Amino acid sequence: MEDAKKRLVKMFFDEEAILFGRFVLTSGKESDYYINVKRLSTNPRALRLMAKLIAEEANKAGVEFDRVAGPELGAVPIATALALETGKPLVIVRKKPKGHGTGSQIEGEVKPGERILLVEDVTTTGGSVLRAAEVLEKLGAEITAISVVVDREEGAGSRISARYHFIPLIQVSELLERRSSTTMNE
Repeated sequence: MEDAKKRLVKMFFDEEAILFGRFVLTSGKESDYYINVKRLSTNPRALRLMAKLIAEEANKAGVEFDRVAGPELGAVPIATALALETGKPLVIVRKKPKGHGTGSQIEGEVKPGERILLVEDVTTTGGSVLRAAEVLEKLGAEITAISVVVDREEGAGSRISARYHFIPLIQVSELLERRSSTTMNE
């Protein structure tokens, strides 16, 4: 498990999925680094590894679930890979209801009482994944845990943990620590 996590951390740098400079985040905050899990999730090896780690962490935490869900856009490939890894059905949560057809805010099926493992790529404040959780709960689902590939450690963890079991695969401090140790060794 620890080796797999180290491989994933290394992939962030190998795939240039962490960038340094000046960036404005979805939350509106400014940052001197940007974590692009979408770039990493386009690599099949990395995507498979993320799904395996999320499944292992959920199992280790005793999290039981009937379905996997992810908000669009960044979490969709991760949730899809996790659905394939676990054999559980997939639900995609839209940012807002469709303006045509059924007007649904989800793709997939959610039945009242179903337990859902909700995944996200990166969290800063946790706002978008918490909005997705609300959409699913309004449909009668129970969110058994929220798993994120990278927690930026800027408040999302405490906001999510206040209501749900929170499973971050990587804390941003682990990425920054690796960058520091790599830079020092050069």
